[in-house]
Amino acid sequence: MSGFASLRLAFSAAVLGAMLCAPQASAQSAAAPAQTVTLGPSGLPLPRFVSLKPARVNSRVGPGANYSVNWMYMKAGLPMEVIQEFDTWRRVRDADGSEGWINQSLLSGRRTAIVAPWQRGKGGRINLLDDPNKDANVVAIIEPGVIGSIKKCDGQWCEMTFDGHTGWMAQSQVWGAYPGEKVKN
Repeated sequence: MSGFASLRLAFSAAVLGAMLCAPQASAQSAAAPAQTVTLGPSGLPLPRFVSLKPARVNSRVGPGANYSVNWMYMKAGLPMEVIQEFDTWRRVRDADGSEGWINQSLLSGRRTAIVAPWQRGKGGRINLLDDPNKDANVVAIIEPGVIGSIKKCDGQWCEMTFDGHTGWMAQSQVWGAYPGEKVKN
């Protein structure tokens, strides 16, 4: 049996044991909606958001340096969604839906997001606000497609920094945090 298969078997046994030995959930927690979390071989959730470390990153057609490059990303901090893991390789998806494999050493857990990439080129602008409230004062006006750093998200709003300007933006307006996800960067 390979090391990976035995690790997976041990992990499955541990999860099953924990489920069987866990005390019954209280009525309050039973009323909360069930949230399914899938863990990858790394022990981290799948899918999840990460960002690129260097400014030049090759995306490959398969999980290894012997696979051909299908795309080169040229922007450090670009958010990516990890959707699969194999050894030290991560299958990622970008905001445009393109997928490829990138070595984990080129990815960072630092959370970034792209403002409304689905509105790029349509002339719209998104307000960065001084409070997490749609009626708050505008700190800056951000064009769709701009990348910012996530400081935190509360499930509805994300506090973000764009070129020295920090403020709040509706979480539904960013690609880099899941709807309802709470983030502390």
